[in-house]
Amino acid sequence: MPTVAFHTLGCKVNHYETEGIWQLFQEAGYERADFEKIADVYIINTCTVTNTGDKKSRQIIRRAIRKNPDAVVAVTGCYAQTAPAEILDIPGVDIVIGTQDRVKLLDYVRQYEKNREPINGVGNIMKARVFEELDVPAFTDRTRASLKIQEGCNNFCTFCIIPWARGLLRSRMPEDVVKQAQQLVDAGYKEIVLTGIHTGGYGEDLKDYNFAMLLRELDQKVVGLKRIRISSIEASQITDEVIDVLDKSEKIVRHLHIPLQSGSDSVLKRMRRKYTTEFYVDRLNRLKEALPGLAVTSDVIVGFPGETEEEFMETYNLIRDNKFAELHVFPYSKRTGTPAARMEDQVDEEIKNDRVHRLISLSDQLAKEYASNYEGDILEVIPEEQFTEGPDRTDLYVGYTDNYLKVVFPGKEDMIGQIVKVKITQVGYPYSEGEFVSVVSDEIEEKVKIG
Repeated sequence: MPTVAFHTLGCKVNHYETEGIWQLFQEAGYERADFEKIADVYIINTCTVTNTGDKKSRQIIRRAIRKNPDAVVAVTGCYAQTAPAEILDIPGVDIVIGTQDRVKLLDYVRQYEKNREPINGVGNIMKARVFEELDVPAFTDRTRASLKIQEGCNNFCTFCIIPWARGLLRSRMPEDVVKQAQQLVDAGYKEIVLTGIHTGGYGEDLKDYNFAMLLRELDQKVVGLKRIRISSIEASQITDEVIDVLDKSEKIVRHLHIPLQSGSDSVLKRMRRKYTTEFYVDRLNRLKEALPGLAVTSDVIVGFPGETEEEFMETYNLIRDNKFAELHVFPYSKRTGTPAARMEDQVDEEIKNDRVHRLISLSDQLAKEYASNYEGDILEVIPEEQFTEGPDRTDLYVGYTDNYLKVVFPGKEDMIGQIVKVKITQVGYPYSEGEFVSVVSDEIEEKVKIG
């Protein structure tokens, strides 16, 4: 049986697509091997969001080539899309394919095995207008299923290379999204994470259809689905209609990831973001009215070219005053090929690091504050795996509540992937502790409904 090994760098979308490519190979009779072992085919799914992403991708490619010089080495993903020639120059790379046409990968492998000629399968991504279907009926990770609903982005923020790696916005057909969501629920998943390059932009390229309508359909049509999580949504995409759907839905969780990037209007303008801080805060307030207890997490870039101490403090104060539940803080890093990399006034590394630390300690403080609202409460958790970081015990499991608190509690192996009720006994960050109360089973729910 031929073997294939995968290594995925970068975002959730890449991980989703690796699973999609694995399905193709699995159906063709391949067995999946560990990337550190000898395999017949190595597939490296690359990232290019930063210059470091490129470098890491090259290191992993070389590692595969050293592991088995006779293997077929195929490179896909964002770095492959933006720099195919650079990758083909690495001795031992056999196939390069970008962020489109992944369904051809298997044919390319067969073609290479026959002719032993390197293949460049990268096309012009800016011409792509149709969402590429890569079906993923099940995941190697058995608790949370991702569902990719769109591809590409039309925003062209000055710090970002992604539109050049992923192309313009393309939405998956609503009926295909609903169909795959049902497949995932039938395969036993209780929670689905809607994901994409610009998830909330879903439907902008469809006629008379939008993201709110998709949420409504998933909510109403997918039988047995318990939780819908949105991986990320831009403030500019949180329309009144989206807020209305969130307000009425029983399934969409009380957690939204809304990238802020900066809390200073002058920096947002230089970043070419499509909102002001006033608009962003207004959306937050509207959401919190519709969803009491909502956890809002966010991305922030500090040390963007020209960022002054005053501009940084505007960001700091906005975050402090609006009680975010957690932040992902990134120091600005130059991405070759983007307008921001050519801007004057690049901020000194030491200043960047100092600002990163200040924001991270604020984030830790806010995360603890948010969690403290739930001490003593009974929340629903989906255990994901055994907890191995703490004391030497084998009965501890860890999972997320709907509002994104990470909870550790004593449980059993067969609870993984189920919804269980857990009482929060001690709040903290990054983990809160709890005690198991009961399993939420579909039968009990049915009885309650009938009764």
